Amino acid sequence: MYLTKIIVNKQIEIEQLKQVNTYALFEKKQFFTRKCLPLTIALNAGNDINIIAEHKRQSPSKGIINASVNVTDVVTGYANNGAAAVSILTDAQFFGGNITDIQTTRNLVNTPILQKDFILHEIQLLQAKAAGADIILLIAACLTPTQVKQLASVAKLLGMQVLLEIHNETELNHINTHIDVVGINNRNLQTFEVDIANSINLKTLLGNTYPIIAESGLNNIAAIHQLDVRGFKGYLIGEHFMKQPNPAIALQHLLSTYKATY
Repeated sequence: MYLTKIIVNKQIEIEQLKQVNTYALFEKKQFFTRKCLPLTIALNAGNDINIIAEHKRQSPSKGIINASVNVTDVVTGYANNGAAAVSILTDAQFFGGNITDIQTTRNLVNTPILQKDFILHEIQLLQAKAAGADIILLIAACLTPTQVKQLASVAKLLGMQVLLEIHNETELNHINTHIDVVGINNRNLQTFEVDIANSINLKTLLGNTYPIIAESGLNNIAAIHQLDVRGFKGYLIGEHFMKQPNPAIALQHLLSTYKATY
C-alpha cells in the first residue's frame, strides 16, 4: 500500500535529518523567529469560498502531474489570484517536492503557507518553522492520538497552526485542543480511491466545533457548493489546478465561476 511505503521511507529521511540538524541550528535560520500567518483568520475572511491552493508535482497514484511550471510562479500566482492559503507538498520521494520549495517562496507571498508532508517526528516541525511554514499537516492515518497531541503541542509552542487530516469515524479521536482546523480527506490513503460523500458524512459527526475543510476530489464547483451549504470553511485543491498549463489561472477561473453561479 502507498501509505506504508511512504512512512517507511519517511522514517529513513527523519533519521538522516536528525544526524545533521539540531534545535540550535534551526533556530539560526532566517524564518525561525518569524510570526506565522494564521489559517483560521484566512478561513474567516468573508470570501465566497476559501481555497487552499496546492503545488503538487506528482503523486504515487497519478505519476507526474505537472513538471513544466516552477513552484515560485505557481505559489505567487495562487496568492495573487485569490487563494486563502497555499499548500506546498514537500515530500521528495513520492510527490517530487522539497522543503526548499517553501523557503524559496516565503518572501514572495503574504499568504499562509501549509507544509503538506508526512509528519512523524518533532524535528520535522523545527524544519518546517525554519523554512517559513505557517501551518503544518498532521495525518491521523499515520499517527496515534497520543502522537498527534504531542506533535500538535510542539507545533503550537513554535507558533504554527495545526491542520489535522482525518478520513474515517475512527480517526475522530485524534482531535484534541491543540488542533486549529480539521481536514476531511475524501481520498483513502491506503487505496488512494476518492469519495466526496466522505466529507459530508464526517462533517455531520463533527458539527461546528472546529473549522472544517474538505480535501481531494474537488474538481468542479457543484461538488464544492454541495459542501459549502453544509458549513465547510475551505477546500484544499491541488491536482485539479496543477493539471492545467497555468494553475493560478485555473484557480481564478474556479473562483469567478463559483461567484457567478452561486
